[in-house]
Amino acid sequence: MAIALCFTPLFCPQKLFVPPKTPLHKPFTNPITICARRSRHSTTIRCNVNQNPEILAAVDKPRLEEWLAAAASLYPVYVTVGGVVAFIRPSTFSFFVNMAPTSYSLTLGLIMLSMGITLEFKALIDLFRQRPLSILYGCAAQYTIMPSFGWIVSKLLGLSPSLSVGLILLSCCPGGTASNVVTLLARGDVPLSIVMTVCTTLGAVILTPLLTKILAGTFVPVNAASLSMSTLQVVVAPILLGSYLQSKFPEVVKLLTPFSPLVAVIASSLLASSVFSENVIRLKSSFGASSSSASSLVKSVQSMLFSELGAVVLSVILLHLAGFFVGYLSAALGGFKESQRRAISIEVGMQNSSLGVVLATSHFASPLVALPSAMSAVLMNIMGSSLGFFWRYIDPSNQKDGLEVAEE
Repeated sequence: MAIALCFTPLFCPQKLFVPPKTPLHKPFTNPITICARRSRHSTTIRCNVNQNPEILAAVDKPRLEEWLAAAASLYPVYVTVGGVVAFIRPSTFSFFVNMAPTSYSLTLGLIMLSMGITLEFKALIDLFRQRPLSILYGCAAQYTIMPSFGWIVSKLLGLSPSLSVGLILLSCCPGGTASNVVTLLARGDVPLSIVMTVCTTLGAVILTPLLTKILAGTFVPVNAASLSMSTLQVVVAPILLGSYLQSKFPEVVKLLTPFSPLVAVIASSLLASSVFSENVIRLKSSFGASSSSASSLVKSVQSMLFSELGAVVLSVILLHLAGFFVGYLSAALGGFKESQRRAISIEVGMQNSSLGVVLATSHFASPLVALPSAMSAVLMNIMGSSLGFFWRYIDPSNQKDGLEVAEE
């Protein structure tokens, strides 16, 4: 999952402005004016310190939240560094791998719980009632475009049965929570992205096992009922539990919420790196056998590209590229506005790779089945972040929109 799980307020897609400190060189008897200039990114706050001496602490408090959010946004860095460490020294993650698949399932449950405590289902339902067409359209695109291209890419590249099943399983997973952050970066429709992530995640209980059985059942036997039960346990149950805790213990959850994105991205990075380290020895032996007779660096690179590692990297890149491009194209053909096109494109192209890892390690014998999802955690976030930065400098309001949907 590429999950840079930096949860964004549902109806506040813009980053909150933090007023700068003002030196306290005047007596406390005078009111303090913070941020005198007003713009669309700032507000003016006037307060009397004598009336509320805790105001300074209130002003300083958001700084911690900003630091935590900034640390969570570095998810592509964490997972890339973890992948490099796993490749150089696989034993680093042996403590976590030895406890698999239980450790993988518990970690994904923690990630989903972190997501659940930030959700207010009443607000989500209200938004769904206001904009049902765009949400349903995006969810349909998620579960048709990616599974189709997962099967197509595996056939075109002639992947082995284990890698084909792994790629198809990845393509049938719901949208990843990292897509919400990338959508914010790309100046897309963040509320649409968040609701799509929640809806596709809840729908994964039925759709992920069903589509995996239909598309991957020709390669290996797939137990759809067992996949469905695992998805319910490690994804839906933690989300519902988190939402329940948020409604029953709001004050406690309010204290924990700023930390949840960082906890989630670290857990996701650990999960992806551990699975990658589990396959490194096999990949190195395959690469070493093919490159031991190479007489030049060029031949070594060529042998790597045509090894299993090269096939996995290429297949994952093609899958996500297809998701981003076809997702945007389908939204444009559907007549949605530019900000909605970006949200749908990113949501379709970015998968919950952590779920793919857990399902692969729990229900398939070959460790290679989990490899596409583990590689996706690195490549997907690099590709998604790059696309987000590209769109950030293109104003969506200046793009020519198609016919606006009736609900807008």
